[in-house]
This record gives sequence, C-alpha cells and structure tokens, in this order.
Amino acid sequence: TSQAGKQVADNRIARSRYEIVERIEAGISLLGTEIKSCRAGNINLRDGFARIAGTDVWLENVHISKHATSGSYFQHEEKRPRRLLLRRREISKLRQACDQKGFTLVPLRCYFNSGNLLKVELGLARGLKNYDKRALIKDRVMKREVARELKNFVSR
Repeated sequence: TSQAGKQVADNRIARSRYEIVERIEAGISLLGTEIKSCRAGNINLRDGFARIAGTDVWLENVHISKHATSGSYFQHEEKRPRRLLLRRREISKLRQACDQKGFTLVPLRCYFNSGNLLKVELGLARGLKNYDKRALIKDRVMKREVARELKNFVSR
C-alpha cells in the first residue's frame, strides 16, 4: 500500500516556541528498520534540531522507535544523528541564515511525498520571548471570539 502524502509526525511545540521564517524540504538518510518504524508512525520530532557540520546537515535528537518485528541484531539506535539530504547551495544559504544571532533549524513535520519517500520539513526559526507568546495567544483568542460573534450574528 502506498503512503504517499501521509504525514507521519508533526512538531506542534516548535510552532509555539519559535517564529518560523522559512520552510525547507529535505530528504533523510535512514536505515531499513528506521523507515519501517516511520511508516508505522513511530517517530517523535519534539526535541529535535538540525545542525550544519562541514558540508552536511544533521538531524539531531529525533527519536525513531525500534521496529517491533525485527530482531535485536538489525535494530538501530533510537536517537542517533541522521543525515539530511540537501543541495550544496541550500546548505550554504542555511549556514548564512543560522550564523545570524537567534536563528536555528527545527524539524516541523515528517511526511511521505508522492514518490513514497520520507521527507522532513525544516523551519528556519527564531526563538520567541514570553511576551511574544502571550501576544500571539491573545490575538488567537480575540479572533476566535470575533468569529463566534459573527457566527451568532449571522444565524439570527
């Protein structure tokens, strides 16, 4: 069965902790048992981040559970660094952006594309201060209340 277009993992916490400036799609280099676990949805992006080392981009601290039916000999390390597949031009652009103070690379979601390959959506992000978070929550609540009032007004 094809899983094209299926979202496997979502990092909602990153959207509340960071302001996402730019989004980048990257391939990921995985072992066989890792891809099987991802197809089963056993991947957690919560504490993950990406770092640029030399000419490579590495996805760190992302937890991919061990595959249930594979033997212990063939299993992978759950939190090992995984190489992200990006073009050299994209890597140099990301390096310049991350060198600016306050920017980091955060995984936002994992999904299978139309070619049935696992992709990671990275976000070039800037950390939010507590007062920024409170302002966003306040705006969200105001929009929700306005929408509720409009709905009640129209239904009368």
